[in-house]
Amino acid sequence: MRLLLKLLLSALVVVGLAKILPGVSVSSYLTAFIVAVVLAVLNLILKPILVVLTLPVTILTFGLFLLIINAIIIFLADSFIGGFSVDGWFMAIIFSLLFSLFQSILYSLLDKD
Repeated sequence: MRLLLKLLLSALVVVGLAKILPGVSVSSYLTAFIVAVVLAVLNLILKPILVVLTLPVTILTFGLFLLIINAIIIFLADSFIGGFSVDGWFMAIIFSLLFSLFQSILYSLLDKD
């Protein structure tokens, strides 16, 4: 039940960011939910592999390369899902930063209950 609630909150964040950011679009609420599921799966499976493979670069850049890894994951979700699009690297980085920020805030509110 908690997983479904977290996915719904993530979908809400995706819809909100699509309305705020000019380079991000999502076609429907169902597409936003699918984006939330795909991002959760990619972050669970692919992100740890990318972090380990790029560890030297991440250390050299003092962790800033993790922003590029997050943007890559956003672009992968963009390529998997038809109704979701992100225009350019800058928008992908901004989307991933804001998505993580809002997701953290909403999850912390959820954990207080």
